[in-house]
Amino acid sequence: MMLSMTKKRTKLWGAPAAIAAIFVLGATMLLPLSESRAQGNPAGEVESPQEDDGIDPNLVPLEPELDPALTVSPPDLPSADGTVESPDQTPEKAARDTPSADDQGPVYNIPVVIDPAVQSHIRFFNTSIRNRFEQWLLRFSRYRPLVEKIFAEFDLPSDLVNLSLVESGFNPYAYSRAKATGPWQFMKGTGQLYGLRIDHYVDERRDPIKSTVAAARYLRDLYDLFGAWPLAMAAYNAGEGKVLRALQKAQAESFSEISRTKLIRQETKQYVPRIMAATIIAKNPDQYGFNQVSVPLHQFEEVVVTRPLHFHAIANVTGIPYAELRLLNPELRRDATPPGDIAYHLKVPVGTSSKVLDLIGRVPTHKFPRLQIPVRQIRQIRQTKTDSARWYRIRGGDTLEKISRRFGIPIKTLKLRNNLSSPTIRAGELLMIAR
Repeated sequence: MMLSMTKKRTKLWGAPAAIAAIFVLGATMLLPLSESRAQGNPAGEVESPQEDDGIDPNLVPLEPELDPALTVSPPDLPSADGTVESPDQTPEKAARDTPSADDQGPVYNIPVVIDPAVQSHIRFFNTSIRNRFEQWLLRFSRYRPLVEKIFAEFDLPSDLVNLSLVESGFNPYAYSRAKATGPWQFMKGTGQLYGLRIDHYVDERRDPIKSTVAAARYLRDLYDLFGAWPLAMAAYNAGEGKVLRALQKAQAESFSEISRTKLIRQETKQYVPRIMAATIIAKNPDQYGFNQVSVPLHQFEEVVVTRPLHFHAIANVTGIPYAELRLLNPELRRDATPPGDIAYHLKVPVGTSSKVLDLIGRVPTHKFPRLQIPVRQIRQIRQTKTDSARWYRIRGGDTLEKISRRFGIPIKTLKLRNNLSSPTIRAGELLMIAR
C-alpha cells in the first residue's frame, strides 16, 4: 500500500495489523507525571540490551545547534533598551528580516509572540546557522504532508509539526547525549510507554510514521493536561511533572509567568521561543530567502517478510539500492529484518513490491550473531513491560469515559477491574487498564 492512501480507510490509526494497514501502532500508554522525555532513565527503568550493546553505527549525534545542553540561551540577548543586536547582520537587514507584532503575516494556529527571545532565535536560524536550518527544512519537506495528516487525526494544530525542527531537524537517525533518539527525540521509557518497539533489532523511535503517531498522542495528552500549547510544549521538553510543580509553586497559570521564575531550566525557557521562531520561518520561507526545492515525498509499498533478510542481500537480488532501503526503514537497527518476526512489514520503493515478492525467495537468510542477555535481565525487562502495560495514573480532567475511549476498554470493564461502584475517579490514583 502506498503512503498516499490509495485504498479506502476511515481512520489511519488503530486498525488491526495487516499488510493494507501501514499506520498501525499499539495501544497508547500514558506516561505518569515524569521528568523530561529527554533526560536520563526514570528511577527504576530497566535498561534493554540496546543500551548495553554500543552505539548503533547508523545513528548520528544530534547537531550542536539542536543539543539542549549546548543551546540553553538565545544566541543574542536584549540590551538595556530592550533591542536585540546580532553581529551577523546589519541593522537594516535585521529590520527587514525580523517580523514585528504589527506585521500582517500568515495566521498561526499555535500561540506565536514576537518578543526579543523569539526575534533572537529567528536571527540565529536565519543567519548564524542558515545553511543548517535550510537543510532541516528541506529534509522535513519530505515528511511534512505525512506529519500534518497524522497531527490532524489527533486534532492537533498543523503549526505544531515544527516542534520536530527544533528537536532534530526531523532526522530519524539523530540521537542526543541523553540517548533520546529519532525525529521526535523520545527517551526509551517514554517511547515504550507510547507503544514504540525498542529492542536490539528494531527502534521505532526512528520510524517517521510510528514515532510521529507517538508524538501526536503525547502532545495531545499534554494539551489535555495543561490546556495551553506553550505549557504543553514546555512539558514536552521538561516533563509534565516539572511544569506542574512550577505552576503550583509560582501560583501561575501560563508559560510566560513561570518563564520569569527560576522554577524551570533555561533550556525550557528558550525551547518554546525556538519553536515559535522555527514556525515563523517555516511558514514564511520566501520572506527569509529559503529555497523551496521540491523533494520526493515519503512514499512506499510494503512486503511481508517471514525471515531475517539483510538490506545488502535484498539489494543484490532485487536491484533496489541499499541506500533506499535504509531511507525507508530507519527503524531497523541492524540493516536487516528482525529474527523471530514471522510477518515483518518491510518498506520498499513504490512500484517494486511485486518484483520483491517474486525474487524474495532467492535472498539468503541473514544470520545474526548470538545475542547474550543475562536471564535475570530478561526477567526484569519482561516484568517492567508487564507492569507498565497494566496501570494508568489518572490526571486532572480525566473521566472514565475519556479513559475508556483512549484505551478502547469498556467502562464496565474498567469499573469491574478496579472495584469501582461509581464513575467518580480522582487525579493521581492508579487504574488497572488490562482487558
